[in-house]
Order: sequence, then C-alpha cells, then structure tokens
Amino acid sequence: MSQPAQIWSAADYARNAGFVPALGGPVVDLLDPRPGERILDLGCGDGVLTQELAARGAIVTGFDASPELVDAARARGVEARVGDGQRLPFSQAFDAVFTNAALHWMPDHAAVATGVRRALVPGGRFVGEFGGHGNVAAIVTALIAVLERHGVDARTRMPWTYPTVGEFSQLLEDAGFEVLSIAAIPRPTPLPTGLAGWLDTFANPFLGGFPEEERTAILAAVEALCAPSLRDRSGGWTADYVRLRFAAKRLD
Repeated sequence: MSQPAQIWSAADYARNAGFVPALGGPVVDLLDPRPGERILDLGCGDGVLTQELAARGAIVTGFDASPELVDAARARGVEARVGDGQRLPFSQAFDAVFTNAALHWMPDHAAVATGVRRALVPGGRFVGEFGGHGNVAAIVTALIAVLERHGVDARTRMPWTYPTVGEFSQLLEDAGFEVLSIAAIPRPTPLPTGLAGWLDTFANPFLGGFPEEERTAILAAVEALCAPSLRDRSGGWTADYVRLRFAAKRLD
C-alpha cells in the first residue's frame, strides 16, 4: 500500500477544526502585528487568522501547501500563494513570519527555519505555535496499535513532527535566530465533532488506501482505545494537545 497523502477540504476543516484559528489568539498577540508591517502567514490554512493580522493593519501574504485551503483564503479576500513551506521563495521580503498549527506538517524544520530567515529582513521576527513533543500522544499510540493489527506500520505513515523545546530552540539558533521565548504548553482541546471528525480531517495519511468497511473498523477501534482517556461521561471528546509556542528574531 503506497504512502497516502494528506487531503484537505475547506468545508471539513471549518466544521471539524474551527478551533484551530479560534485558539490562535495568544500567538497573534505574541506577534503583536503593527500597522504597515509586511507579514508572511506560513501555513495560512483557510485564512481566518490571516484576516485577523490584516485587521490589525499589517500587509499580509498567506502561504500554504494546500490549493483547496488557499482558495478558501482567497475567497475571504486574503492574498495567498500555494507553495511548500520547506522551500520558501522569498528574500528579505517580510518584517515578520507568523505560523499557527502548521510547522508539524513540515518535517524538515531546518529547511523551514533557513527559508524563514532568508525571507525576513535583518531583525525580523519569527513567531508561531505548532504541535510539540507529546502532542496527541494517546491518539497516535492508538493509531499505531490498531493499524498494526491491519498489517500496517503506522510509524511509516506518521505525517507530523513534534520536537521538544530544546530541539527546536537549537534548530532556530543554528539557523541564525535569537530565541526570545519558547515553551511547551499542554492544551487539552475539546473536539466539536468528536474524535471521528478529527481523524477524518487530520489523519488521512494513516487511513488512506483502506476499503471503506476496513476504514470504518479502524476508526471504531481507535475510538475504543482512546475513549478511557479522551472521552468524558457525557460523550464529549478532548484531544491531548501540547503546543510549542515561540518567538525568535533574525540575527544579522
């Protein structure tokens, strides 16, 4: 079975993952965008937070690997481009680079940091938040256990990279940044459409390629394993999120 790709649907993202931009306010505040600043929103998704940056007076460019999500951002009036965040094409074009819930989808963090540094003017800021070490650990463990029963090593399909504070700090410094602040923040996150909706939105690389009946059985088994730790007595689901939030400055 070939390695499935992540598939994005703007409608599914808005329905199942609207909490992603809704919980991004503290990162926007950490960036503190200023009127007239040129800002790149790296991994802009459907443009909800990009709009907020623009509302504060910044001149914002969205950048995302998903054509579907870029189309959704453009429909909001956001200037956005399709591209790989590990191969940024910019040179000293921005005063700040902002990113929320995107870097864990880009496994080559060193390439991201190098590209961001190149994209920034001297002294420019790199501010963001993404999945840190231990993020959705219960869900990942359940996926690995269930897929093993179906003859698949889920670790070879893992689409996310969750570094520790120390690992990412060192990576930023090696790329030519001064780390101003960095922290791992446990953030239990209620899932509005349950674990099934979350998996349907974010776990395509694990679940792709299975016949519908087998996929349904896998989802049910993952839910059963996760229920004791992630489902409350009323049936509500809360994911075991850990966020890595950082602010850094390009050194000359």
